[in-house]
Amino acid sequence: MANAPVNDWNVPKKTTGLVLFCCWIAILAEGYDVGVLGAILPALAEYKEWNLSPLALGGLGSYALIGMLIGALFIGTLSDLVGRKKMLLASMVIFTLTQAGAAWAPTPELFGLFRLIGGLGMGGVIPVAAALTIEYSAPNKRSYNYGLMYSGYSLGIVAAALAALFVLPVGGWRAVIAIGAAPVVLLPIIWKFLPESLEFLESKGRKSEAKALAAKLNITNYTPVVAAAPAGPASQGSQADPWWKTITTMFSRKYLRSTVFFWISLFCGLVLVYGLNTWLPSIMKKAGYDLGSSLTFLLVFSLASAIGGLLLGRAADKYGKKLILVVFYILGGLGIMLLVFPNTMVVNLLFVAFAGVGSISTSLVLTGYIADYYPAKVRGTATGWALSFARLGAISGPLIGGWIAGSKLPFEANFAIFAGIAVLAAGAVALIPKPQPEAPVAGVEVDPDDAAVSAR
Repeated sequence: MANAPVNDWNVPKKTTGLVLFCCWIAILAEGYDVGVLGAILPALAEYKEWNLSPLALGGLGSYALIGMLIGALFIGTLSDLVGRKKMLLASMVIFTLTQAGAAWAPTPELFGLFRLIGGLGMGGVIPVAAALTIEYSAPNKRSYNYGLMYSGYSLGIVAAALAALFVLPVGGWRAVIAIGAAPVVLLPIIWKFLPESLEFLESKGRKSEAKALAAKLNITNYTPVVAAAPAGPASQGSQADPWWKTITTMFSRKYLRSTVFFWISLFCGLVLVYGLNTWLPSIMKKAGYDLGSSLTFLLVFSLASAIGGLLLGRAADKYGKKLILVVFYILGGLGIMLLVFPNTMVVNLLFVAFAGVGSISTSLVLTGYIADYYPAKVRGTATGWALSFARLGAISGPLIGGWIAGSKLPFEANFAIFAGIAVLAAGAVALIPKPQPEAPVAGVEVDPDDAAVSAR
């Protein structure tokens, strides 16, 4: 049903809402865990027991991102092989429990280890949540629903900034991190209400389970969207080697160019997201603002991106993803660059809001674009591998900020470099080709996801 005509979309709004809500909770929890380090970074810099250099602080920001690189690669692929629901829950278990460990860590080495392990779960959540959201959303609402679901990420960062503002002065940085373990109590709720992917069940030949689940979800006139495996001995072979077929599709002649430019643009997008998330409070403090005001910039940056994700998602559904992505990456870069000038607090907050929309909001629409672009049977894998490569950009973002701080360059260098990266992201998106429909093969039922991929 992933590419069914809008008028034939039979998934009840309640079912779509439950999927969005469960994925939103997971993404909210991840957003907090990602944003918390940037929120407490100024406090860590002043933590005399560890006496960390700016480059060491940047390294701490990268430990989780290394884990996210690995997690997105393997958990995204496993979601296409063993099930989306299982991998979403497993990812949440990993990154919530390790937050408790990071809060306890007596040394920066153990702190980094817990952040590294937690990153495995954080990296796995996004491709799985992306696939589920796309699969249970009507074609004309996919970008909007994805933006709605992914607003949890930005709101999680907002929650981290608020926790730092109110908890940091009384409980210290350890208490702020420990809050990130609280969502573990929500796992039973997600287990109960989140359905498995119908497309996953169909792709594995579990047709009776898919039909039973569709009936339970009140999906009327349910029609499978993934072609059934051929009968006879051939079906055994098709089930025996899905792992390599799942991986090689995105590098096939049809998708190779798209894969390259998706990866480049998302790489640049995550440089912006994680570089600014980690260093924005410190950069603004260096520019002359006190710690409270610096955290306000992070708060506005994240809150604007949450609202912007909804607006950009709706605009992408209406005008096309590529156009919206190119325009707002450029606007985000402009907003970053304008922070160089000595503006009033209100004006700078406005520019920070543009930067948030042009980095986080735009990158989340881009991630949804990837999940919607590829066939259903490789959706989690394609999204996970793109995010895994992009984690190299996420790792680079905090290190770039740390390098600039350690090299004694003026704080304006941060804005110039990050603005240039935003423009590069826009250029890569512009080069992504429109998907071509799959040519039918005589006697073989074509996967509708191959035959009717959205041109947007």
